[in-house]
Amino acid sequence: MNARLPVVTLDGPAGVGKTTLARHMAESLAWAYLDTGAMFRCLALKLGPDAELLPEADLRDRCAGWTFSIMGKGRAAALYCNGRPVGDEVRAEEVGMLAARIATVPAVREVLKTAQRKMGEAAPLVAEGRDMGLVVFPDAKFKFFLDAASEVRAKRRRRELEQRGEQVDPALLTEQILRRDDMDRNRVTAPLRPAEDALLVDTSRLNIDEVLAVMLRHIDEHGGARSLSEGTIMLNKAKQHG
Repeated sequence: MNARLPVVTLDGPAGVGKTTLARHMAESLAWAYLDTGAMFRCLALKLGPDAELLPEADLRDRCAGWTFSIMGKGRAAALYCNGRPVGDEVRAEEVGMLAARIATVPAVREVLKTAQRKMGEAAPLVAEGRDMGLVVFPDAKFKFFLDAASEVRAKRRRRELEQRGEQVDPALLTEQILRRDDMDRNRVTAPLRPAEDALLVDTSRLNIDEVLAVMLRHIDEHGGARSLSEGTIMLNKAKQHG
């Protein structure tokens, strides 16, 4: 990993607002935005059901057939797989469950960790996921771990899905979120938990602008632009979101 290129990490469980916040943060900093959850979802969709049961050597070989890259900065940043943009098809709740299952396989995590670090060598990143600050970018200057009550996360996720025109069973959605929480927090490899030096932010009673303001204030109070990369952060512009 190229230590000269800075990274800000946002970790946390499903439905906590990581994706929206990471996009806003990347826009504020004029950096690339990396949605690592979309990488797992994309692979899960390509590999299909029960892929986690395949021999790890086979999985590693199959994963090697797909390469990832980022185009653009801020909210305009887009994730590409084999040169094609990763679309909303990966956002379905069933795909999320498949992603949680393949995320338990060390070989898959290792392949994607290598890809994520390569992207971190190419440009300053706001990286969001579940183990960014703990495993993938442990030397990141600023790390945030976002959380919220499960019922709040279920409501947010339901609203997001309904805005895309999907019909949702609230009880089933809550069950899926709790099941995924259990899988993420209790897997042997890289379980979901905050890094010791991460700032924990409970987003249950905060909106997007309020959470973003908390994170930007933390960056500003701990060195701001100079501590990340001289001349690359525009905090004055970022504070307009707060």
